[in-house]
Amino acid sequence: MVFKRRDRRPIWKIALDFVYPKGGWTRAFHYVKHRLNRLPGSPERIARGMAAGVFTAFTPFYGLHFIIAALLARLMQGNILAALLGTFAGNPLTYVPIGAVAMKSGYFLLGFGTGGVEEDVHRSLGGKFVDAGTSLVGNIRALYLGRPADWHGLSVFYNEVFFPYLVGGIIPGLAAAVASYYVAVPIIRAYQKRRAKKIMAKIEARRKTARRVPDTGPGNGPAARGE
Repeated sequence: MVFKRRDRRPIWKIALDFVYPKGGWTRAFHYVKHRLNRLPGSPERIARGMAAGVFTAFTPFYGLHFIIAALLARLMQGNILAALLGTFAGNPLTYVPIGAVAMKSGYFLLGFGTGGVEEDVHRSLGGKFVDAGTSLVGNIRALYLGRPADWHGLSVFYNEVFFPYLVGGIIPGLAAAVASYYVAVPIIRAYQKRRAKKIMAKIEARRKTARRVPDTGPGNGPAARGE
């Protein structure tokens, strides 16, 4: 393949780049902003796509954020690539606060109370997702091997983590998505206008240069014109 890496990265390097990308999160942020500004389409369409990605970052569907963001962007007639870039609102630096807010909101809306939720989320939210995935794989393997499967752990995870997270992430996710839309539209519009002016200036400069350069090709010299 043309774009395949020659030097294959080890697993630990992939995990490290996910937690802290090469060049730092500041460089990653500017890269995403640069790509958003250079996307084709109207500012509103790009911003709708970005809003879809930001909203998806507040859902507990880890591993499926790109797919869900693309589907939402298509439904909203937004830019799909902008939606994929918008999912970067969810990253190792923001997953914990997003999870804490979503869980606390979900527990409040479902009437579970919020005692100890923030501490529990900060301490073991990621571990609970890992445990649920391990339990799911183990139960599927048990069914395949004809062994009894225990779904109690997954039931507890769904009721105490996944469903509250899903419900609680809707309101802050919508708020963040709407805010990102109204912030992105004027920024993208201003960037597109500035970029269009630069392109037109370059075209005009080339035209002026072409007018100043005399045509010295065969048949156009002074001798050919009888001078």
